[in-house]
Amino acid sequence: MANIKSSKKAIKVIAKKTEANHEYKARVKNSIKEAEKAILNKDAAAATDAVKKVQKNIDKAVSKGIIKKNTADREKSRLNKKVKEMK
Repeated sequence: MANIKSSKKAIKVIAKKTEANHEYKARVKNSIKEAEKAILNKDAAAATDAVKKVQKNIDKAVSKGIIKKNTADREKSRLNKKVKEMK
């Protein structure tokens, strides 16, 4: 355990940021799962809405530095490809 006051505060800040980052990652993963489910059910309208939601969540995560840009682009590209093949 840290003894210095600033170190104690840093530990608290890191814990808060870690929790927030985990929340964003979970939001992205869950929205991707929803989109995949809509694609499997061959529901075009729900799939396109879900993909839009995924793109929004992924872009937010990229702007916060949680996901790398290339990873985000790859995920979005794969989902869009699956939706186009479904139609």
